[in-house]
Amino acid sequence: MLETISTFHSNYTAVGDIIVMATVMVFLILIQAVYIEKNREFKIFTGILIFLFAAAATDIFFNVKIKDPFNTPVFVLYAFKWAYQLFLFSALHLFVLYMGDPLHQNEEVDRRFYLISGFLLIAFTVTDILGTIFKFGFYIEGEYIHKGLDLFPIGYVAFVSIIMYMIVKVRSKVFRPVLIGVISTCAMSFIIMYVQSLFNQTSYTTATYLFPCYAVLYLLHSNAFDIEMGTAHIEAFKNYVKSVGKSGKNILFMSLYLPAFDVVGKKFPKEISDKVRDNVYLHFKGATMFQISGGRTILACDIVKNPEYEDALKKILKIFDDEYQIYQQDYKIVITKAVEEVSKGNDYLGLLQYIEKRMPLNDVHEVKEKEVEAYKEHKYIVDELADIYAKRDLNDPRIIVFCQPVYNIKSGKFDTAEALMRMKLDKLGMVFPDKFIPIAENNGYIHALSVIILAKTCEQIRQLMEDGYYVKRISVNFSIMDVREEHFCFNVKQIVQDSGIPFDKVAIEITESQNEKDFMLIKEKLSELKQSGITFYLDDFGTGYSNFDRIMEMPFDIIKFDRSLVIASGENDKSRIMVSHLAQMFTDLNYAVLYEGIEDENDENRCRDMYAKYLQGYKYSKPIPIEQLTEYFEKFK
Repeated sequence: MLETISTFHSNYTAVGDIIVMATVMVFLILIQAVYIEKNREFKIFTGILIFLFAAAATDIFFNVKIKDPFNTPVFVLYAFKWAYQLFLFSALHLFVLYMGDPLHQNEEVDRRFYLISGFLLIAFTVTDILGTIFKFGFYIEGEYIHKGLDLFPIGYVAFVSIIMYMIVKVRSKVFRPVLIGVISTCAMSFIIMYVQSLFNQTSYTTATYLFPCYAVLYLLHSNAFDIEMGTAHIEAFKNYVKSVGKSGKNILFMSLYLPAFDVVGKKFPKEISDKVRDNVYLHFKGATMFQISGGRTILACDIVKNPEYEDALKKILKIFDDEYQIYQQDYKIVITKAVEEVSKGNDYLGLLQYIEKRMPLNDVHEVKEKEVEAYKEHKYIVDELADIYAKRDLNDPRIIVFCQPVYNIKSGKFDTAEALMRMKLDKLGMVFPDKFIPIAENNGYIHALSVIILAKTCEQIRQLMEDGYYVKRISVNFSIMDVREEHFCFNVKQIVQDSGIPFDKVAIEITESQNEKDFMLIKEKLSELKQSGITFYLDDFGTGYSNFDRIMEMPFDIIKFDRSLVIASGENDKSRIMVSHLAQMFTDLNYAVLYEGIEDENDENRCRDMYAKYLQGYKYSKPIPIEQLTEYFEKFK
C-alpha cells in the first residue's frame, strides 16, 4: 500500500499518546501511595507501564520527525518505528507473563505460554526489521511511504489470543467479577482498534493498552483509602510492613484501640477521627494511618524523617488525653518501634493484641525488648499448637505425659495417679501448662491436646498392665471446652476402646461450671460416659463457686479437695472443723475424698483425720514422666 507522507501524517494526532504518557505517570504515582505489595506481578505490571510510556513517547517523536523526512536520517525514522512496535509487543509479552500467576496457571502451562509469547516477540520484531530492509514491509521512498505487510494487527491478535485463552482456560478458578472485568477491557481495546481502522487512524493504538491496565490495577492491586480519615486498610498495612521488613527502615508504630467501636459496622466518631487525622499529619512528616478495624487505627512513620518523634508523641498523647476527658471513650495505646523479626513475620497485629491483653484500659504502653521476646515465644507456642491441632496425631512427640502418683490410704500403696500435660518444643524445651493451656483454650486447640494425653495415658496403662503392674486407674483432666466438642463422648470411648484396656482404668477430672447450659451439657455427657465404666472426679472443690445441688446431680465418684482447703484447715480450728465436716458429708454420701497439695507430715496427718481416702502432693512425689510410675506402682506377686 502506497501513501504520501503528508497523508500518512494527517492520520495521526498526538493526543492519544499524550494521554497514555500522562495516565502512566498518574498510575505510577498512585501505586506508590497505596503500599501495593512489591511482588513479582507488581514488578511486571510496572514494566508494562514503562513500555507503554516508552511506546507513546517514541510514537510522538516518529510522527514529528516524519513530517520532514529530508532533514532526518531515514535510519533514525526506521529505528523509532521498529522501537515503537517492539515496545508495544514487549508490553503484550509482559501481559502474558503477568497473567500466569493471578490466573493460577500450573508451571507446565506457564512455561509453554511464556515460550510462545517470547517467540512471537522475537519473530515479529525481526520480521518488522527485515520487512524494511528487504522492502516487503514498512519503508520510505522519496515522498512516499510503502506500508507493505503490516505485522502489528497480526501480532496484536496473536498476543491477545494467548491472554484470552489463558483466562478462559482457568475461568472456573477466577472470581467472576475479575474475569468479566479483564475480558471486558480487552474487548473494549479491540473495539477501539477496529473503529480506529475504519477511519484510517493510528492515533489511539497505544491508548488501547490502557484499558487492561485499568482493570489490573483496580481489580488486582487496589488498596483504597478511607476518604474521611485518610487511612489505608489492613491489606495496605500488611504490604507496608512487608516492605519495612525488606528495607530495614526504622519505623515507629502507634496503635490506638477503642474497644467500643471494634464491632462490625462501627467506626470512630467523626469528631474523634478528625482530631486524630489532623494532629497526626500536623506533627509527623510522611506519616501514614491504617484503619485495621472499626476500633483500631495504626500510625506508621519513618523515624529518620521525624528525628523529634518523641516530642511529637508527647503532643499527640496530650491532645488525646484532653479529648478523653471530653468523650470518655475507653482506649489502649501501644507504641513500638519496628522489630526486624516481627516485620519479616508481618505480625505487628499479633504483637499489639498480645500487649493489649496485658495492660489496663485507658493506658499508654511503650513496648519493651523483653516483651517482644516474650511475644516471640508466645507466637512460637501458638504456631506449634496450631500445627498439633492440624495434624491430630495421637502420638505427637511434642505432647508429653507427666504423672503425679496418688497415695491410697486404705491399701497403703500408690495405685492411682493424675496425668499432667507438658509440651516439649525444639526451641524452648519443656513448656509447663500454665504457659500453653490458656493459649490452647483461647485458640480452640485444647481438645486436640486432651485427646492426645488420653491416648498416651491409655497406652501407658496398657503397657504397665502388660508388665505386671497393678493399676487401679489414672485420671486425665478435661475442660468444659472439651465437653462442648460435638464428638467428645465418641472420642473418649473410641480412644479407650482402641487401647484395649478396661474403661474403669481411666478417670476423667472436670471442674464444676456456673453456666446453666454448660452444667446441663456436662451432666448429659458424663452420664453417657458413666455407662461405660469410667470414673469421674470433681476437680478443684473449694475454689470459686460450688453448688451442692448440682454436685449431687452429677455422676461424680471422687471429690478432689483443693490445696487451698488443706492450707485453711491448718490455720485454725474453725477452718479445720469446716473442712472436716464437708469431707464427712461427702463420705457419708458415698463419695471418696482426695486431698491434693499434701506437702509434709502435718498435712498428711490432718487430712487422714478429715476422712481422706486419697492423698496427692509433693510429699509423695513431684510430677514425673508417666514411664516412671513403675517406681511407685507395685507388681502382682
